[in-house]
Amino acid sequence: MNNPARILVVDDNETNRDILMTRLEKHGYELLQAADGEEALLSVRKHLPDLLLLDVEMPKLDGFEVCRRLKNDPSLPFIPIVLCTARAASQDVVTGLDAGADEYLTKPIDQAALVARVRSMLRVKALHDQVQAQATDLANWNQTLEQRVNEQVTELDRMNRLKNFLSPQIARLVVSSGDTKLLESHRRDITAVFCDLRGFTAFAERAEPEDIIAVLQEYYRCLGEQIDRFDGTLQHFAGDGLLIIFNDPIPCSDPAQRAVRMAVEMRARMAALAEKWRRLGHELGFGIGIASGHATWAMSATKAASTIRRPEPW
Repeated sequence: MNNPARILVVDDNETNRDILMTRLEKHGYELLQAADGEEALLSVRKHLPDLLLLDVEMPKLDGFEVCRRLKNDPSLPFIPIVLCTARAASQDVVTGLDAGADEYLTKPIDQAALVARVRSMLRVKALHDQVQAQATDLANWNQTLEQRVNEQVTELDRMNRLKNFLSPQIARLVVSSGDTKLLESHRRDITAVFCDLRGFTAFAERAEPEDIIAVLQEYYRCLGEQIDRFDGTLQHFAGDGLLIIFNDPIPCSDPAQRAVRMAVEMRARMAALAEKWRRLGHELGFGIGIASGHATWAMSATKAASTIRRPEPW
């Protein structure tokens, strides 16, 4: 439930204050009062009312000066001010509005006019506060968006730098986790899969560049799909040779079984590709081998120094 609007009534005449407060209290407002301009300034800064009903002719500080000081204080939020005075001359109205007043009521104040002005000014206050809140939310959202863009730019920069030394899967893992400990030297039981195209060197020496590129694109696409499917890590590739690692740096269950299943799937897919290439006059075979054992990752060498024995090809 919203708190009632807080209204500060300022008048050096106690009877005038009582009349205004009596007319407004039945509408459920929270009412405060001040007896002069200086007291009004102190009360505004202490209580931050939603509306100020301000007399003009007062000792110490008149209503015009109070209005000027409040409107020129950047530390205060927007507070509507209604001047309530017997000075009804047009010049007085102009002076009051120039001082920053938002409305002007002349004494004796009509009760209906008073209530209508109060409601009108409180609506203005509510709309102004809503706009300010939305502007703050927008500024915060823009700041958050800017921060996210900067973080993404930084992430892309880190990814590009890491790709100079690491495979794409490892680079993505380092960037997403923000943890470089996985790149520290460590020892782990892994399974490695070695792949190459048999007859590729002779093929590359006599084939047109466009044919070589087309063959490699199909070859990488075929093997890449299986590497992703079985959660392997492409540790190194050069030309037609690929080295895929299971269980490092990304841990996985049953690395040897995954490697075998992937190899079987690769062999079946590559058989179809080899047949297609043969019809085009390209005599290319597919070699694949698997080995398991303990390996030590050495970041300085950017590759695993392994104790496993290189297998014979299938």
